[in-house]
Amino acid sequence: MDSKRKTTSPQNQMAEKSVIGTVVKLWPYIWPHDRPSLKRLVFVAVLLLIAAKLVTATVPFFFKYVTDSLAGNELDLPFLPLFLLTPLMLILGFVAARILSIAFNQLRDALFARVSQHAVRQLALRAFSHMHQLSLRFHLQRRTGGLSRVIERGTKGIESVVRYTVLSTLPVIFEFALYAGIFFYNFGAAYVLVIAITVISYSVFTVKTSNWRTIIRREMNRSDTEANTRAVDSLLNYETVKYFTNEKTELVRFDHAIAQYEKAGIKTSTSLGWLNFGQAAIFSLGMMASMLLSANAVVRGEQTIGDFVLIHLFLIQLSQPLAFIGGVYREIRQSLTDIEVLFGLLETPAEIIDLPNAADLTVPSGVIRFDNVHFHYSDDRPILRGISFDVPAGKTVAIVGQSGAGKSTISRLLCRFYDVTAGSISIDGQDIRSVKATSLRAAIGVVPQDTVLFNDTIGYNIHYGNLDAGKDAVWNAAVGAKIDGFIQSLPSGLETEVGERGLKLSGGEKQRVAIARAILKAPPILILDEATSSLDTKTEQDINQALDLVLKDRTAVIIAHRLSTIVTADEIIVLDKGQIAERGTHQNLLAQKGLYQKMWNRQQAFQEVEQKLKSLT
Repeated sequence: MDSKRKTTSPQNQMAEKSVIGTVVKLWPYIWPHDRPSLKRLVFVAVLLLIAAKLVTATVPFFFKYVTDSLAGNELDLPFLPLFLLTPLMLILGFVAARILSIAFNQLRDALFARVSQHAVRQLALRAFSHMHQLSLRFHLQRRTGGLSRVIERGTKGIESVVRYTVLSTLPVIFEFALYAGIFFYNFGAAYVLVIAITVISYSVFTVKTSNWRTIIRREMNRSDTEANTRAVDSLLNYETVKYFTNEKTELVRFDHAIAQYEKAGIKTSTSLGWLNFGQAAIFSLGMMASMLLSANAVVRGEQTIGDFVLIHLFLIQLSQPLAFIGGVYREIRQSLTDIEVLFGLLETPAEIIDLPNAADLTVPSGVIRFDNVHFHYSDDRPILRGISFDVPAGKTVAIVGQSGAGKSTISRLLCRFYDVTAGSISIDGQDIRSVKATSLRAAIGVVPQDTVLFNDTIGYNIHYGNLDAGKDAVWNAAVGAKIDGFIQSLPSGLETEVGERGLKLSGGEKQRVAIARAILKAPPILILDEATSSLDTKTEQDINQALDLVLKDRTAVIIAHRLSTIVTADEIIVLDKGQIAERGTHQNLLAQKGLYQKMWNRQQAFQEVEQKLKSLT
């Protein structure tokens, strides 16, 4: 028994510290220091809730006076004129008090809505901004569906916590204190003792049971996140599922995730039933004790029938905030669980950060230098091993090699999606780690191998390269990328929707949109990461003509799979297992009769076979 207590106690303490820590982090959003107008709204809302509780406390007295009046008891209220003590006037007073209480509560909620929505907006913006600050490594390791679910649940939880913290916790405490004072003044300490025991027992039971239900809630959230992740991942890979006719497999995987959610949902509903039953039993016992005390006092002539009704109504009114505080506690704990995960996400450190004294990158000429660059994604997986090369201003250097040789890693390091493990990368003598990352990426245009487009129009996706450009510039970029003819063939032209991740376009069309986007950006440095890998031979020739114009007088790094696209490069670097195996011009490398020549001969043979097959068809 002792060992068990020692085991659970630290866990409970950690949970409580976690809750307190989450509330502390959330407080600046509840009480925004930069918005004095919202602080005033919070203050007015608190005044309105106090007023509402005071008016609500008068309602049982109207019932008492009406009951005593109808029972023939003479009312002794010297502070009120006799015409107000008639049953009709007392009933009207009761109705007026209820209406006024409801009005105060609704006005309070309306005022505080601006505070809660401001908190939701600010934290959602912070979460969205932070997601863009995190490294590519983070996003490659996380699943988009699960990530969006965490943010969604966290921001929804914020509104619940913000509202309930001010609009529920404070009024319940005030109401308990008010009712205890009324009972002590009118009926004595015995009733206060009964109420105190009832409230304490009710609260302890609610807290203990809700803590238990929080564990179930977390299990339910994990299952929900997993199910949503499976669904999003499967739908994003719709074509792959169809290619391999694995619809049943995807259904089984999704059903397994949903089954876990179903089990957690059943546990949640069952535990809620036990919680509601326990709360009702505790309060019913407390009400029974109070009613027995009052009934005994009526029999002895110490109280009137109106007093009995008064006590009963106060207990009924007390049950409402008690039931509410149980729901509030459950809601706050559940919401804090969601917010805790969101804050954990916000506390994930950014891998790539600017130095305190970082300046903007200046690119007078565009000389790129890789100086003994080493890099690994993990300690047991080295990617680059001492790479050194220069890209002179206005020149083109091509990087080729087998899959996994580290070609695309070079483009990611140059854009500073990762920092080098050792060595340095500089542009015009400026180490890219010493300049602002935004200015570095602003100076580089990239046409990636796997082009992913926004679920918007073709025009929007091209315009994304330079949001300050006009319509004519967008169209000229489309012409330069040889996609103008395709756009003109579409009924909606540039306003054609491309679908999720650009799935309505072919691979070649998506890459031409990416090329147009890079043309519109007009950067001094250009990276082509296998930019023509998805194009047919004819389109590739057209694109290469356009790229020749784009590359003119620009420093360029071309990551190439098709060697035919880089024969005119000023220098070709052949990577092998993370090291430079060969370097030189196309002719020089062929003359060396090494790795490059083998790659060239293999591709030439493949193209010859491809052409023969086309001629036969």
